[in-house]
Amino acid sequence: MKLRVQLQCKNLHGYLKELSPDVLDRLYNHPATCLAVYRELPSLAKNYVMRMLFLDQPLPQAAVALWVKKDSQRDHDECVSVLAGLSLWHSRQLQGGLQGYTLNPVFKDNLRIALLGGGRAWADEGSTLGPDRHARDIESLDRYAMERWEVILHFMVGSPSAAVSQDLAQLLVQAGLMKSEAGEAPYITSAGFQFLLLDTASQLWYFTLQYLKTAQSRGMDLVEILSFLFQLSFSTLGRDYSVEGMSESLLTFLQHLREFGLVFQRKRKSRRYYPTRLAITLAAGTQSFRSLWWLSSVKCFITSPTSWWLRLQGSQCNRQLPTASLHSR
Repeated sequence: MKLRVQLQCKNLHGYLKELSPDVLDRLYNHPATCLAVYRELPSLAKNYVMRMLFLDQPLPQAAVALWVKKDSQRDHDECVSVLAGLSLWHSRQLQGGLQGYTLNPVFKDNLRIALLGGGRAWADEGSTLGPDRHARDIESLDRYAMERWEVILHFMVGSPSAAVSQDLAQLLVQAGLMKSEAGEAPYITSAGFQFLLLDTASQLWYFTLQYLKTAQSRGMDLVEILSFLFQLSFSTLGRDYSVEGMSESLLTFLQHLREFGLVFQRKRKSRRYYPTRLAITLAAGTQSFRSLWWLSSVKCFITSPTSWWLRLQGSQCNRQLPTASLHSR
């Protein structure tokens, strides 16, 4: 039996294009965000940004169009669309009535800082706290991240041994992956079953997008948590970082990331945390995720139409998830 997966996972740029210009300008006030957005641009768009990064005056649109050959006009048009959609550059009227392009000044200033140095440190390293007696190596962080994510999958299919926080259960319901009725435990929906058939990279990116969509309704600052995600993407795997200076909202977000497997924190009140490989690659979207050997090897398929067991199989994972609850409803 073959099911068609209908859930769509946007990439980073696809998500950012849905944000208002005001929100994007607030995001671009952080050098880490600017560098994360820049590194995922198409090659031609990167070239355009670099050509204009140190220019103080707008360039005529006709002059910019001459940067490519006539047979590459389609690539040029795509580049213009991407840069405009992300509010990375704006159209300006020049003297004489000509139209020109200029880089978003907020993005330009902070990308310069990211590339040339300066500004505040993006994250406080745990070295200020002294050596960690419970330090985690890369192998244990990879194992922790996958185990935490598997707990979520097991919870979705009703495994009695899997337990998640109330916040996470509510998020699964809000995302349409589970359904909750009065007096009953949440149970998986048809969309949730499609979610199980996605590869792990797409699952996590889709789930993160759903979290971001509901962040403001939970009293969280979308720009603050997005900026933190971008900062995590430049962390060093296996290195610990300090929670000093984090707002209460960001500390709450850190606990959610801990439950998702994006960071390891030994205890809720620990003053240090370790970003996992999931967090470091998250800001690059699903394409970067699929380069991870321990994620790309995981496959999902139904092993028996009579027993309805879903198997997660890969070089590091060989587990079965009971999905009978879906078919009995």
